[in-house]
Amino acid sequence: MELDDLDHRILQELRRDGRASVSAIAATTHISRANAYVRVNRLVESKVIQGFGARVDPVLSGQHSSAYVTLTLDQTAWQDTRERLSQIAEVEHIALVGGDFDAILLVRARNNGDLRRVVLEELQAIPGVRSTKTALIFEDFDAI
Repeated sequence: MELDDLDHRILQELRRDGRASVSAIAATTHISRANAYVRVNRLVESKVIQGFGARVDPVLSGQHSSAYVTLTLDQTAWQDTRERLSQIAEVEHIALVGGDFDAILLVRARNNGDLRRVVLEELQAIPGVRSTKTALIFEDFDAI
């Protein structure tokens, strides 16, 4: 599906406010409500929009320690490793990447002790994980 400038403006508005009504999207993008409805529906049906959710403040929700954890993997075990990673509640995001490491995770935990447990006892216990490096996050903010 080819997206035009209007589709991108609609997506930007929904990134800014996922609860925006079709009327609000129409007003901010300067199109009719009917056109906004059709376009949003098309973006959902084509899976460009894969769902709607809430942005949660990690600290206010009790996750006081966050880190990006890079993994060097046994790449022949990627499917099994990905499945195990997705079962760890503290792992918020997983990305397979190219470069000096194979994957990067966003991990959010209650505190540094909990973060330590996730990295040393859960991540490093996965057979396909060869090594990890952890970068603590001091502050989060949205770019949008």
